[in-house]
Amino acid sequence: MPKLKIPKSSPSIDMTPMVDLAFLLVTFFMLAASFRASEPVTVNTPSSISDKFIPENMIMVTIDQNGRVFLNLSGEEARREMLTNMLGKYKMGLQDEQIEKFTFMSTFGCTMQELPSYINTSADARNKFQTKGIQIDSTENNEFHDWLNFASTAALNSAKTAFEEAKLNGKNPIADDYKPKFILRVDSKTVYKRAEEVINVFRDLNINNLNFITSSELAPTN
Repeated sequence: MPKLKIPKSSPSIDMTPMVDLAFLLVTFFMLAASFRASEPVTVNTPSSISDKFIPENMIMVTIDQNGRVFLNLSGEEARREMLTNMLGKYKMGLQDEQIEKFTFMSTFGCTMQELPSYINTSADARNKFQTKGIQIDSTENNEFHDWLNFASTAALNSAKTAFEEAKLNGKNPIADDYKPKFILRVDSKTVYKRAEEVINVFRDLNINNLNFITSSELAPTN
């Protein structure tokens, strides 16, 4: 009796479920991801073996190698409050769109006179914006002093709100965990006198818990 020959066929795998899963993962990461805004300044910090991380509620001051001063305050509502107080003191006005755009900016650095043009500049072009940074030289109107003062107040108000919300949600929050952290990031080529001017403003405002950003370095081995 002749043997029956079973026709050979290549196996097939239904890829539809895998493709669906891939698209679901991509959609999830797109919706859950928090995109980092581009920085208008590049700073090469000194290295150290510190292992601390930058906290969420922070006020960071940056000094580039040319001595220009930049500021960054976390939290949209805190940035809005800080900007509103600055506009009131310097008797300036901005359009609603400009205010909204400022609240979502990252690090910024310009004089109050330059602020409208600075906000209107695209994020990718701000690193080429011609400015001397936040004004700190004048003894009459030290704009950096005012920015830092209003930033501190706004950050504390946001911290109190977050602390109270955590208590209402049944958590046992620690007050110190919500207080803003003050951070100074200085380029390794910055003239020390410029850094000293910035530190003196912190002292004038009685802000003594100042942290310094450095690049990661391996601890020496014995």
